[in-house]
Order: sequence, then structure tokens, then C-alpha cells
Amino acid sequence: MKYLIIGNSVSAVAAIEGIRSQDKKGEITVISNEPYYNYSRPLISYFLGEKILLKDMSFRSKDFYEKNKIKLILNVNADRVDAKKKYVVLSDKRKLNFDKLLIASGGVPIISEIKNSDPDSVFTFTNLNDAVKMKKYIKTKKVKKAAVLGGGLIGLKVTEALIELGVKVTIIELADRILAASFDKKASNIIQKALEKIGCGLITNNTVSEIIKDKSGNIKKLVLKNKKTLDTDLLITAIGVNPNKKLAEEAALKTDKGILVDVYMRTNVKDIYAAGDCASARDLLLSVNRPIAIWPAAARQGKVAGYNMAGGRKKYAGSFAMNSVELCGIPTISVGETNPAGKGYEVLEEKDDKKSLYKKLVLKDNKIVGVILVGDIDRGGIYTGLIKEAVDLSSCFSAEGGSASGGKGCLLKEDFGLISLPKEYRKHLVAGEAAII
Repeated sequence: MKYLIIGNSVSAVAAIEGIRSQDKKGEITVISNEPYYNYSRPLISYFLGEKILLKDMSFRSKDFYEKNKIKLILNVNADRVDAKKKYVVLSDKRKLNFDKLLIASGGVPIISEIKNSDPDSVFTFTNLNDAVKMKKYIKTKKVKKAAVLGGGLIGLKVTEALIELGVKVTIIELADRILAASFDKKASNIIQKALEKIGCGLITNNTVSEIIKDKSGNIKKLVLKNKKTLDTDLLITAIGVNPNKKLAEEAALKTDKGILVDVYMRTNVKDIYAAGDCASARDLLLSVNRPIAIWPAAARQGKVAGYNMAGGRKKYAGSFAMNSVELCGIPTISVGETNPAGKGYEVLEEKDDKKSLYKKLVLKDNKIVGVILVGDIDRGGIYTGLIKEAVDLSSCFSAEGGSASGGKGCLLKEDFGLISLPKEYRKHLVAGEAAII
């Protein structure tokens, strides 16, 4: 059996492990357009900010590929997939045949249309190459000021790294606040104040329309949508990432926002699978297929895909939007439906501005469907489990249900925990622990 994997991030590595759990001898080839064996993408901001070294970026040792008998081809692109004849054409003109193919091509950064923009002067921040290139540019050009276009998680992480390097940063965000996709206004405001304390500028309801360069081709100013200008030596676009589905579309695989897969991570074409940020898989809360670009989901999808490619039959249970990240020294978690639209939702909140603490729970039909925690994330695992299991918490809202406080407010209490949960769910957890032991 010949297995071919396009991509070498977490979903690809997990797929290797899934295949090898079923097939110890099959030939596995991995294609990567990067020069690295593997690395943890969530760590690239720490590498840029010089908190960790390049050698510490890997999440699997170098001998992982040798032990699993993997043929690893680095620094080449997969240019074309012939789904009928079962081969992939590489950028160096090689043609690789396969019996089973996994597309784990990840995402590609969204690039804004900006006048006078070019790849040498405008940076993205989605992979390790971006960080290496940016670090070199900052040192060579002696960058003092930088502008980050986009106030989402990627934008904020690169901002933190730049500040660590002594660069003064201004964030430019088209929305009315930072972190608009995952946080509400109250949570965003806490992080915004923390950014301002460390000297970060913020411009909202605006974007970049033009770049002004000096005679040497270096960036000097940005012209904003409102015609105002901003002095800067560096521009990073961090407005988002799209699933990399070009190969799939050209091979006539079904796509929506990503590459459509079923619960077995199969595409509509026999023997071709997809996993990770490029895949449109099941959203556990919304019961629809959509891309969810988070590390844990990519790992689970890859493992399921690999297992099934090798003849197994496992289902991917689905995932939901979830982010856990520290910003400006403040731990945060956002899970599920944090900015609900429509009827039937109920919101519970607690906020302490002095301590930079915020807690928000979103309920529907007596079930938690979303949570935001800022400053104190100790109950994050419990809330996430309740969302995943869709636990009806009706019995918690009275003293008889296990909570001494009664009412839905008990869900926000600091002592909310296992004893507060419905008896049936507690038995389920205990049974699960016993099974593991």
C-alpha cells in the first residue's frame, strides 16, 4: 500500500501515527513545501520574540520519520493531483503515485489589496518561514516601528513578539475592536487596555489603502482608509487565513469554504482524504461542516484519517471553535458561541475591571454553548466538557441539584465543579475514569 500525504504539520504527523497503528509496512511519503522536519505553529510568535530557539520548535523528534519508515520530501510544492490516475505532480516535475492520499495542506494567509504592496515589503505571519524572514528583516533594516493590519489572535501574537524585540507597534483593525471574532466587547476591552499599558497603539474602524516608500524601496508611511498617515518601518498583514483548497478544487473534489469531508475524513473521491485547516469537517455545536483552524481539531482529524486510510473505521466526532491563549500576560479562553445571534440564548456574566477578570457563559435550552474566560481560566476545562457533552444543567439550578447557591448564577461561582453537576453526568465521568484506569 502506498500512502501519500501532502503537508507536514500536526494533522499529517497524526495521520502517520494513525496509519502505523494499523499498517506497519505500507510505504508512506510526506511532501512539504517547508524545509523543517516539523514544528509547533502556536510557538512561532515565541520564536520571533526570542523566547525559544529554533531547535525547540519541534513537537516530534527528528528520528520520528526514520522510526516510522517515512520518506520525507522537503522544500517542494504539490502542484497537481490526478484523482483518477492516482498521482501527484511536484514542483520539481516528479510524479508520485498513491493508493491512498491525504491532503493536509493547511491554510493560506488572506492578503489585502494595498497600493504599492509587494512580497518584499509586506509580511504575513502564518508559518515559521514568515517568522525567520521577519526576524532577519527587523535586524537588517533596524526596524523601530511596525504596523500590524488585523487585531485577531494572529495579529496580537505577532504584536507581543515585536514588542519583546523593542519595536513600537500600532494595530490597525477594520472592526470596532480587537478580537472581534472570538471575544465580545467587554473581553476585548480588557486586552486592549493591557496592550495600551505596554505602549501598543490601536486604530479601529480603519484599514491600509496605500504604502509610501523611500528611494531605496523601504516602507516609510502608510495611508489609511480615512486618508490619515502612519509612520512605520514594517507592515504585517494578519487579517486571517483561508483553507488551502486549490489542489482539491483543481482535482474536482467537493469544496465549500474548505475541502468537504465525511465523518471518516473522506472526500467525495474514493481513496482521497483531507484533514486539518484545509478541511471542512463537522462542527459539533452547529451540526454543519466548516473549517475550524485549531491545533487539537487538526490532530484528531489527522489521526482519524490515517487510521481509516489503513483500513480502519473510526468516526470523527466533530469539534467546535476554541482558543486558549495568553495575551499581555493575561490568560484567556473562548469556546463555542461567544457572540450569539438569534433567539433562545441567555447570557451570564461577571466582571472585575480592577483585576482584569471577566467570565461569560452563553446558554441555550439550559445547556452551555459558549464561554469566555479572561484572567481566571481555572474552570475552562469543566465548561468545555459541558459544551462538548451538551449537558442539560437544569438540575444544577437548585440546591437539590448539588449547588448550594441555587439559580443559574451558580455556574459562575468559584466553587462550581464536579459536585455541582447533575448526578447522571457525575456518574458518567466516574465511569469514564474507571474505564481509563
